[in-house]
Amino acid sequence: MKPDHVAVIGAGVGGLTCAALLLLAGCKVTVLEAQTYPGGSAGTFFHKGYRFDAGATLAGGFAPGGPHARLAELLGLEWPVHLADPAWVTCLPGLSVTQWHDRARWREETARLFPGTQTFWDWQERLAEISWQISARPFPWPPASARDFVQLARALSPAALLAAPFGLLPLSALLPRRAPPGLRACLDVNLLISAQAVSRQANALYASTALDVPRRGMNHVRGGMGALSETLVRWIRANGGTVHYRQEVVEMATANRRAVRLRTRQGLELSCDAVAANLTPAALAALLGEPAPRRAPPGWGAFVLHLGIDSAAIADLSTEHIQVVADPAQPLGECNSIFISFNDPQDSARAPAGMRAATLSTHTAAAPWWQLQRDPQAYARRKEEYTRRALETAELAVPGLRAAVRLCLAGTPLTYQYYTRRPLGLVGGFPQTSLLNALGPRTRLHNVFLVGDSIFPGQSTAGVTLGAFRCAAEILAHLR
Repeated sequence: MKPDHVAVIGAGVGGLTCAALLLLAGCKVTVLEAQTYPGGSAGTFFHKGYRFDAGATLAGGFAPGGPHARLAELLGLEWPVHLADPAWVTCLPGLSVTQWHDRARWREETARLFPGTQTFWDWQERLAEISWQISARPFPWPPASARDFVQLARALSPAALLAAPFGLLPLSALLPRRAPPGLRACLDVNLLISAQAVSRQANALYASTALDVPRRGMNHVRGGMGALSETLVRWIRANGGTVHYRQEVVEMATANRRAVRLRTRQGLELSCDAVAANLTPAALAALLGEPAPRRAPPGWGAFVLHLGIDSAAIADLSTEHIQVVADPAQPLGECNSIFISFNDPQDSARAPAGMRAATLSTHTAAAPWWQLQRDPQAYARRKEEYTRRALETAELAVPGLRAAVRLCLAGTPLTYQYYTRRPLGLVGGFPQTSLLNALGPRTRLHNVFLVGDSIFPGQSTAGVTLGAFRCAAEILAHLR
């Protein structure tokens, strides 16, 4: 029998993971990527001797039992990663919080900086442990079939059932009434990055897990985040799969609520038995010529600076990753909070001799940027203002940074839409406000399935890998 042919749209971590799992299961797999390199929002691009991360700069999920570790065991590959410890430092006015990998050291840090909060941290660790146990098994959420409900029943222990209501409560419900100064701001800025929502919005179950990620291990990726996707591309090609770059899918022909053929802008046509779409719901709707789905969750854009830094000016850094809040009394994002990542100094291929590659990013509302797209001068002024403000915020933690900048590239939501093909340039996944808002892989087309950060459990390379395991299982169940 001829093997089933699955087309994968997009060579992000989720799409490539799904492709590799389907190839391992005996399918014929073809990946179509619009860019000249893989990774999408977790990709790495080249510019004047630098390897800049397009978005994400740290990766988790490589510890034993983690999604990347499970995938590596199945595929027989090795990831180019090593532990970052501390994962990062959060800097607020008068307060510096170090995210240690060692749990005991982290509890010492929280006890010293946030006295009287032991009960909160006990609950956070307890909920996180339950979530990690659940994620180690098939957990098809939200359920879409009888088979999904059976798998959910097998995954849910008594402890998990007791923890379920916390998926509907915000994390702030666990906080003491009189929280120590700085605690809420510290939680909020970490959750904005890891859950796209602050403590009064993020559901307690997901938020507790997100706050636990540094204890599970955050990793540097040698060569940049894109090396994860490059590793998967090499495996796919070595095992008989196909990966095409510069092939943007612009048409999906359908019949009887099934996708039957894809066409790229370059004229490549591809018949398929199933499709894994590493796209947002809005991008899939646009591909089908439909309006954006009503259920599409809100999201954030990003303003990013890619910097070439004179390494002599930052020789005394204690960590490569720093989170900075300028004014905790003001809303986060929009340059009031930023995340700074410098490349690992041992990774010399990331920058020219004597230089370091750095990424500064801040959450930003996408709409104001798009309102200026027809006014180039106003758009340029806004970019200049955000560049100045982002560097000023960075200098609160890294004095003298601006004077050490030798190269500066600014990116906005318009930039992200151009390079990632994500509508409006929204990145980072959906805000984790309630488990009831989560999306699964299935779409209205019987043989088209979503993969990536739009489906549960959402963002991060670890999250999209978990989602890819489910997507691959859904596709195989459909085909067989």
